[in-house]
Amino acid sequence: MNLMEESFQNREEKKKKNITTIILIAIILLVVIIVSIAGYLVYLQNSTLKLALNGQQNEKIKQMLVFENDGTIYVPIKEISSHLGYESYNGEYSDKSEEPSKCYVQSENEVANFSLGSNKIYKLDLSKNEANYEYIYTKKPVKAINGVLYTTTEGLEKAFNVSFQYNQDNNRIYIYTLPYLVESYTSRVLDFGYTEISSEFVNQKTILQDMIVVSKENKKYGVIDLQGNSIIEPKYDNITYLPNTGDFLVETNKKVGILSKSKETKVQIIYDSIELMDSDAGLYVAKKDNKYGVIDIKGNIKIYIENDEIGIDISKFTQNNIKNNYLLADNLIPVRKDKNWGLYDKNGKQVVDFEYDSFGYIASSNKDALNLLVIPNYNVVVACKNKKYTLINSSGNQLFGAVADDIYMTISGGERHYYIAVNDQKMDAEAYLDSKGITSKDTGETSQDKSNSNSNTRNQNEVNNTNTVRTTNETNSSAINTNQRTNNDE
Repeated sequence: MNLMEESFQNREEKKKKNITTIILIAIILLVVIIVSIAGYLVYLQNSTLKLALNGQQNEKIKQMLVFENDGTIYVPIKEISSHLGYESYNGEYSDKSEEPSKCYVQSENEVANFSLGSNKIYKLDLSKNEANYEYIYTKKPVKAINGVLYTTTEGLEKAFNVSFQYNQDNNRIYIYTLPYLVESYTSRVLDFGYTEISSEFVNQKTILQDMIVVSKENKKYGVIDLQGNSIIEPKYDNITYLPNTGDFLVETNKKVGILSKSKETKVQIIYDSIELMDSDAGLYVAKKDNKYGVIDIKGNIKIYIENDEIGIDISKFTQNNIKNNYLLADNLIPVRKDKNWGLYDKNGKQVVDFEYDSFGYIASSNKDALNLLVIPNYNVVVACKNKKYTLINSSGNQLFGAVADDIYMTISGGERHYYIAVNDQKMDAEAYLDSKGITSKDTGETSQDKSNSNSNTRNQNEVNNTNTVRTTNETNSSAINTNQRTNNDE
């Protein structure tokens, strides 16, 4: 081989080495690019919000969520209800209407009522007969977005009995319904040595608070945490969870009391029955030896247990939309001793003596009249004495003597109207209350204010009619005062 051929061969080998190096570098770069793309895709996938309902991905619910700048998440109440096992309707459960500013959701066991601008959700346990409404609060009220009512995820959890977990680190949302959680823990309690989870709906709610009401083979009930550790020993004949306070009503030997989840005895086990009256005030109706009274959450007696009845049969006043038969006009507790009724306030002070035959008006001869117990926006109660009627305000003050023949309600075009009838003449009850300086708690307006506000959109004939009614009301108001003076003279 001559020098020229050797030089050519060296150049060829060098060229091949360069090409090989280039190919290797290209392959390495390609691998790096592929890995980078794969990593980026994984990053995108992980950074994209995902939502799972009971362990299953749910894109429909994810699309419903509205994220606020402050981190609050809102959900459309009616739209999400079907995904959580609820039906949804406009209006209120006990006051059927198509009012768009209110809605309620209903499951087999419970109803939850929502109102636009309110952070108070009323709930009714359908598994209990003639149960009073309970209420819960949320930090932020219900609001409307494009005409649709939305609540926060806090409201979602409390109203629908679900667990809502948002892991911001991996951008994942997990929603678990109560039936799913109960089913998930049913087999686990067997491993903990218990027979079953309590079948009572209210008791099953404890799972959302990391507790479980369980029973042993001897039918004794107790409470454990989700790891099987004992909270309340299984030695009671029955246990009922009290969601508003987080405590437990326990029963043994046909007597009941209240225990906290820290095993503190809040109310001694000495009563025949205990029922929540008002969670804000922490009051309970207690029964002992067939007599009734009121105690607070610490067991202190607020109204002595010596009365024959506490509360009103509100089944007679279904159109009045009463949510609590123990507490009227937000402050008054109706109490019967022997045959007469009186009123106490939430502090346990008697504000009306036992002098009334009954509370509420029962319609009879007037076919248009409906039974009436309270005029809600004005917080006044109808009281009956010697077959005549009067109104009592939330402080227990009688607004006029028991001289009215009727105090009743009508419903026309979906609107409620209240009337006071004296000597075969009637007056508008709200106008009368306004004249006494009692304003609507909802608007802060008197009916006179509302009439003036609406008069701009009414024709002159309607204005004249309103003035005629107002004149009649003034005449009838004088009649009330005249009858009251006459009765006083007698």
